[in-house]
Amino acid sequence: MSICLLPLCSFANANEVDSPQQQSWLLEATRLETSDPWKAAVKYCTAARSGSTEAQYRLAMLFAFGQGVPEDRDAAASLLAIAAQQGHQEAVNMLETIHFGSDKLPGCVLADSLPPKNPLKPGPTLEGQLAKLPKDKRWIVEMVQQVARWNDVDPRLALSIVSVESNFNVQATSNANAQGLMQLIPATAERFNVRNAYNASQNVKGGVRYLRWLLDRYNGNVELVAAAYNAGEGAVDKYKGVPPYKETQDYVAKVLRYYPKSQHQKKMAQPPSKLM
Repeated sequence: MSICLLPLCSFANANEVDSPQQQSWLLEATRLETSDPWKAAVKYCTAARSGSTEAQYRLAMLFAFGQGVPEDRDAAASLLAIAAQQGHQEAVNMLETIHFGSDKLPGCVLADSLPPKNPLKPGPTLEGQLAKLPKDKRWIVEMVQQVARWNDVDPRLALSIVSVESNFNVQATSNANAQGLMQLIPATAERFNVRNAYNASQNVKGGVRYLRWLLDRYNGNVELVAAAYNAGEGAVDKYKGVPPYKETQDYVAKVLRYYPKSQHQKKMAQPPSKLM
C-alpha cells in the first residue's frame, strides 16, 4: 500500500519500494555524497520528489548536518516526518533523537528546482598538514605509511586519522583516556595487543589493524569507517550510518577533508616524498 501525504500527494507513485529509476538516482547520489554533497542533494531531491522514501530520509540528513546544503532543521524534520510515516525506521529513530517537528519542506522537493548550496570554504589538506610538521616528526609519517602498506590500508587514510586524532603528538591523551598517535582507548589497545599506547610503533600498528578491521566490516566505506573509529562500530550499526552525534559528524567531516574518497583505495604505493 502506498501512502500519500500533503503536500506530496501530487507526486507520482510514492511507493514503498523504490522503482529502478529511483534506485538509479539513489545510487548516483550515494556515490556523490563524499565528493560533492550538493550534487548528491540534487539527485536526492529528484528522487524524493518522485516519492522515494529513502531519498527523503537521506536528503533530510544532508539538511540536518549542513552537508552540501545549508543546515536547516525545519527542512530536515519535515522530511524525516514524511519518511517515518511511510515506515522508514531510521527516520523514526532520528525523529526520536532530535525531538523536533516542522511542516516546512525544501523547495526542491515541492517543485522541479535546485536545492540551496552550502558554500564550503577551502580547508586544510593532508599535504598542507604534513608540510607543517617539524623535521623531528617526519619519521612518524614514514612509519605510518609503512605500517599501513603492511596491512593493505591506504597510507593517506592512516595519515588522515593520525592527523585528526593527535596531530602527530606521540603523548596525546584525550578526556576519554584515548592515548597516543591514533588515540586508542584502553579497550581497543588491549583488543589489538598494544601494551604501551604511548609507544609510537605499537600504537600505529594497533590503530592501523583496527582500521583494517573496520574497512573489512564496512566494505571499504570510508565514512562509516571514520564514524566507527570515533564512536565505535556499535553506534554505527545502531543508526545504520554515521551516528547523529555532533562530535562524530565533525570528526567524519575532518577525515573526509583529508581523505576525500567514498571508498578505500588499497595498496597505495605513493613515495613518502610526495606526501611531505
